[in-house]
Amino acid sequence: MPEIPDIKPDIDLKREDVISLLLASIALEEISLAHIMNAEAEKIQEILKTCKTDELFEINDKVDKILMKAIKKEMLLQFKFENVLDLIKCNKFKKYDD
Repeated sequence: MPEIPDIKPDIDLKREDVISLLLASIALEEISLAHIMNAEAEKIQEILKTCKTDELFEINDKVDKILMKAIKKEMLLQFKFENVLDLIKCNKFKKYDD
């Protein structure tokens, strides 16, 4: 039988490092959403050039669904950001635990 080695990585992050990583993750997700929305706008612009009504309605429905998903993701990112703000506020009242 193969054996899994006993790996215990030693990761030492300070509170400020964790906060910075959380904010960076939120920023990267926001950038990703901006790229998705831009791609959807470009898709609509291409369809408008051909002005085929059937395609326009179909693309509109697809874009609507994608934007609804983006809005849901935005809401989750807002909750995540508010949690990070609470963590920062807690950090201000509490002296460093180092």
